[in-house]
Amino acid sequence: MEKIIEVHHLKKYFKTPRGLLHAVDDVSFSIEKGKTVGIVGESGCGKSTLGRTMIHLLESTEGKIIFKGEDITRVSTRKLRELRENMQIIFQDPFSSLNPRMTAIETIREPLQLAEHYSAAEIETETAKIMETVGIDKRLGNSYPHELDGGRRQRIGIARALALNPDFVVCDEPVSALDVSIQAQILNLMQDLQEERKLTYVFITHDLSVVRYISDEICVMYLGQMVERAATKELFRNPVHPLLRHCYPLYRYPISMQREILSN
Repeated sequence: MEKIIEVHHLKKYFKTPRGLLHAVDDVSFSIEKGKTVGIVGESGCGKSTLGRTMIHLLESTEGKIIFKGEDITRVSTRKLRELRENMQIIFQDPFSSLNPRMTAIETIREPLQLAEHYSAAEIETETAKIMETVGIDKRLGNSYPHELDGGRRQRIGIARALALNPDFVVCDEPVSALDVSIQAQILNLMQDLQEERKLTYVFITHDLSVVRYISDEICVMYLGQMVERAATKELFRNPVHPLLRHCYPLYRYPISMQREILSN
């Protein structure tokens, strides 16, 4: 199976008054085309930083990020701009990630305009097509973010991310700010889009029920490091790291592997 993205010894450090914060600390993994890899962990574990560094929204401190055969940490600005059309992100909060001064149709149209290789007619055609695909009524095209509910706002965010028909999408907690009933609709939409467009997802969340539903594999992050990775069924059948075995009391795991925790 083709690997669409590979991460090798990736590090992302931030300077703080107390020294370096190791937000992402020597992470290596790869993702096969068309798969969904979930990344779970506590708040502050570095999962969102990892996702944003993978698509070079944040510049890495060390390591390689190979996307479709190109190391995006070393390519020129022009080449990176070309590659970015094939890698996009869906943000957690659909309200804060949208420009309050832009209508729905303007937001979705913007990536096509910035790409500079679509004619005006093609832009209008593609905008209408993606709006229909994600379930946005064309009558809402002139609506501003504050006039829409959370589900519709997130559909706009998804449409914006998919406007250029990317291959790889980082989904940074895309349903955590939504009501439970709307979460199910958005998750089903994302699965339909993945099947239709052969998309590859990194799905970042702290919600085990969500990641269990949508992911083929799950990676567990703790203090900036990837401490466990397994197929979804295997991870829930037999989790190894204490973060999963002890920090999520709503899930009762079979005790097929014992671990002795020693103090000090």
